Amino acid sequence: MKSAPVLTFDGAIVMVTGASKGIGFACARAFARSGATVAGVSRSHENLEAARAALQSEGLDMHTIAADLGDEAAALEAVRRVEDEVGAISVLVNSAGAARRYALDQLGGAAFRAAMDAKYFSYMHVIDAVARRMAMRQRGSIVNVIGQGGKSPSPFHIAGGAANAALMLATVGYARAYARQGVRFNAINPGLTRTGRVESGIAVEAESSGRSREEVLADHIAGIPMGRLAEPEEVANVALFLASDLASYVSGAVIPMDGCAAAFI
Repeated sequence: MKSAPVLTFDGAIVMVTGASKGIGFACARAFARSGATVAGVSRSHENLEAARAALQSEGLDMHTIAADLGDEAAALEAVRRVEDEVGAISVLVNSAGAARRYALDQLGGAAFRAAMDAKYFSYMHVIDAVARRMAMRQRGSIVNVIGQGGKSPSPFHIAGGAANAALMLATVGYARAYARQGVRFNAINPGLTRTGRVESGIAVEAESSGRSREEVLADHIAGIPMGRLAEPEEVANVALFLASDLASYVSGAVIPMDGCAAAFI
């Protein structure tokens, strides 16, 4: 009888985008702790080096590549560098790019284009390049950390929510397209998570509504049945599972992580 697979990534090359902060950093740390060789990508070299230093203080490490993934050529070069300098990518975790929140009177064509560039294309440029390489090897796992804003509309997150919704469709579409080639695609939709991005969004909402940050945050938490924000490490744990052989028959899934704030069947 075969033994059950275990959640380990010994020998795996894991590329994490947005690895310098928040959920991306938590994912980089979780995979490094599980034995993977992690290549972290983010726009800021300084932020990446700070993240690497934090990991090294825990006895872990991360290869770093600074790149603006919203630029297709830069994204392709980042993927090439990971494969040439670190090794064939076994797992891709996308957590780069965040569409800023806008008050309703700030919305317009420029805001929607900026949201797609920041969130949608910063994912898609990497996904397509990595998926093609994984397909040639007949194996790989891609996990997209997207956001519940693509399913639960907010007046302050219309542009970013639209980008999230597009990413969900692309994730499931790619999952079907590459299923026979051994490449799995899954997505995680965090709700409010304790990150700088969420803090910025709360600040925009507070300014627009004339309320304090504390009032806005309390209102949001009141709508979460679990009564708290998620921690980045909790999202990373789900990414770890989805990328692992424990989820070998899971592809095309979009996992909500919002503390049961929105009930879906």
